[in-house]
Amino acid sequence: MLKGIDPLLNADVLYAVRAMGHGDRLVICDSNFPADAIARRTVFGELLRIDNVSAARAVQAVLSVLPLDTFVDDAAVRMEVVGEPEVVPPVQQEVQAVINRAEGRSWPLVGVERHAFYEKAKTAYCVIATGERRFYGCFLFSKGVIAPDAQ
Repeated sequence: MLKGIDPLLNADVLYAVRAMGHGDRLVICDSNFPADAIARRTVFGELLRIDNVSAARAVQAVLSVLPLDTFVDDAAVRMEVVGEPEVVPPVQQEVQAVINRAEGRSWPLVGVERHAFYEKAKTAYCVIATGERRFYGCFLFSKGVIAPDAQ
C-alpha cells in the first residue's frame, strides 16, 4: 500500500500509466471486450487488470493519477450503443460523473461507433480490463500534461 495512491492501482497499472506520454491513450474496458487480443496490439503489448470492480470505480482510480488531455476534443471516449448512438446507458452515466468529479467540471464523454472504437483501441498505449459486466462499459482516455508549478 502507498499513501495517497488508490489501492486499486497495482504496480503494473501504475508503471504503464507513468510510462505514457502526452496524447497517449488507454482503454478501460468491461468483461465482454476482446481485451487480451486488443492489448497484444497496443504499445504496452499485454493486458492489465483491475479486477472485481465496476468500470466507474476503475476509472476513478486511474483518473486519480492521470490528467486528461485538454488539447483534444475527444480525451474521454465511450463506445456507442449499436444502433442507438445517442443512448447513454447507466454504466456510461456513472463514468461521466466520475470524470466530472476528477476534472472538477463538466467534461465531454464523446461517443464512438463500436468498430471504430475497436480500431482506436488497437492504437492505444495499454488496455485495462475491469470486472464490469454491463454492456458498453468501454472507454478511451488520452493522457494530458501537468503544468509546472507557478514561479
